[in-house]
Amino acid sequence: MKFTKMHGCGNDYIYVNCFTENVYEPEELARKISDRHFGIGSDGLILILPTENGDAFMQLYNADGSKGSMCGNGIRCVAKYVYDKGLIPATRDYALIDTPSGVKRISLEVVNGKVEAACVDMGIAKLDGELPENINVDGMSLKFIGVDVGNDHAVYFLDDNPELEGIMTWPESKFANEGVKFETHPRFPRRVNTEFIRVIARDEIDMRVYERGSGETLACGTGATASAFAGVIAGKLDREVLVHLRGGDLQIRVDDDNRCFMTGPAVEVFNGEI
Repeated sequence: MKFTKMHGCGNDYIYVNCFTENVYEPEELARKISDRHFGIGSDGLILILPTENGDAFMQLYNADGSKGSMCGNGIRCVAKYVYDKGLIPATRDYALIDTPSGVKRISLEVVNGKVEAACVDMGIAKLDGELPENINVDGMSLKFIGVDVGNDHAVYFLDDNPELEGIMTWPESKFANEGVKFETHPRFPRRVNTEFIRVIARDEIDMRVYERGSGETLACGTGATASAFAGVIAGKLDREVLVHLRGGDLQIRVDDDNRCFMTGPAVEVFNGEI
């Protein structure tokens, strides 16, 4: 099987072109190749499949083999793949990528014939629950904002949750031990992506994320989008926000109708065969 490893802000996946490759038992394959010691190493597997609804269909499998419905960093890389590999005309400055959450339009920033960055129309974000909602996690009384951006997110602002002070610098082992308690809380029967946010200014935030099915990742595009939207509806942030993640920066714009746009890099790491 031929593959390409790509990342957006360090959020890395293994991409397989299923226009030419056949993948059997993708759940098991995702678990094997995602292992950073015994596999290729990634946050999961993304299959690039034919579709009648766009240029390609993106199917995401998390590192634990579970299916994902949308990935902001992943979809930028899929758009880069279909352009760079000639699956769409070189004259195009956009790609249409179908996902389980619908078709997304991605505007392409092309330099010397290759996509270096992309802007994704993430669709309209929606509040999922109260504003804010109270929750008890591991004995801590906390507040979060639930957001649906094609997948489920719980956003915790540190200024609302003094018990989480210091979480941005917790060692990875401690963050992993605590993060799974947020992901699997009974409030979220399908599990949830969890973002922890420090507000720097009305147009700038720090974010640390624990992703459903993958654990801590260096970046999460849907999480950055959900966090910016949560900050807007909570009156904490302006509608254009620079999001600092462990792996890099994303720019999020939330329009007046709550349609969200995410801009960030897409990088090819290497091609291989397994």
